[in-house]
Amino acid sequence: MAVLGDKPLTGAHLGLHNHSWDLYAPASSTADPLVHQANSCLSHHPPRAVSVALSLFYAALLVFSALGNILALCLAYQKGKKINSTGIYLVHLAVSDLLFTLALPGKIVYYMLDFSWPFGGAFCRLTALILYLNTYSGIYLMTCVSVDWSLAVARARPCPRPREPGRARLACVAVWALASLQTAPLLLIPMSKRVAGRLTCMEFESVEPVLGLPVLVLGTSAVSFCGPAGILLFCYLKVTLKLCRTAQDSPLTSGKRHYRRACLLTLVVLVAVAVCFVPYHLNVIQFMVRKLLRRPTCPEQRAFKLCLQLTVCIMNLNCGIDPVIYSFASTRYRKRLLGILKLKASASSSSPSLGKNSSETGSVNQTGGSAPLEENEV
Repeated sequence: MAVLGDKPLTGAHLGLHNHSWDLYAPASSTADPLVHQANSCLSHHPPRAVSVALSLFYAALLVFSALGNILALCLAYQKGKKINSTGIYLVHLAVSDLLFTLALPGKIVYYMLDFSWPFGGAFCRLTALILYLNTYSGIYLMTCVSVDWSLAVARARPCPRPREPGRARLACVAVWALASLQTAPLLLIPMSKRVAGRLTCMEFESVEPVLGLPVLVLGTSAVSFCGPAGILLFCYLKVTLKLCRTAQDSPLTSGKRHYRRACLLTLVVLVAVAVCFVPYHLNVIQFMVRKLLRRPTCPEQRAFKLCLQLTVCIMNLNCGIDPVIYSFASTRYRKRLLGILKLKASASSSSPSLGKNSSETGSVNQTGGSAPLEENEV
């Protein structure tokens, strides 16, 4: 193997010095030193422990998300139960999350095979489409939930009747159409690339050569993240101010229960968006701005790729956090979930003494798993 001496390094050699992972650099070369530099900086695989941790993470996320969102859909479409506008948004949010869980087995296999994609480039592009369709439809739908509750509070009624679901359905159609238009170009962009004998999927080196990538990413972030985040913050401040005015005008607490609940729900949605989506978008925005001003160095590109893998995992947590939002927005969902947990806890605690305490077990099961559901809450 050739050893670099004390001669000055050319542009094609940048990023190869003193980095053991560059032994995995592809054998093919290119006439463009800048492109060769980018390939050399990014063409390495993380340690095996990273792929194992990612596969376990997505396996746990698959189970939790599937159970939580299936429960939400079952409760929403119970026979004889009415559904209001908030329920419409939450149903579509659950559908979006379940659509994302269909793509998780492929990601789990990808990481189990140590960053090796066995399903071909077309399925990789489809997986990327599902991932970002879930991301941006989820942001839009959570924004709709906050706007819906903010409008309900603005009516100045302590217990407003359920909102008309017709407009909510139209809003959901618009959400899916907008998210689909934004993510459809991913089907035309190469999302897979062969690196060191392995076909990678949805790694940054696959899309890095795309012309105009910084402008495209920054425009998408402004429309799909910064705008909804600003609306969420405005809704939370509006509901909070309404609650403060209500507390000053009326000393009674009965009329303020609805405002407190709307304020809490908007806060939960705002925190969920901040936790799941802010790290990813801040990481992407700062790197793309830097990329517009100058070519990032090899250490900067490697740091960005590492942060990208971490923030994508955090962003994908939204399909596991959404059931928490359901529990705040829906009394029915919260009671049924607590009933299931109490039923399992009572069954596990009473199983050793089932013969002695059968009557106590029966009474616990009756109170734990069959709590009446409120029909006016969705």
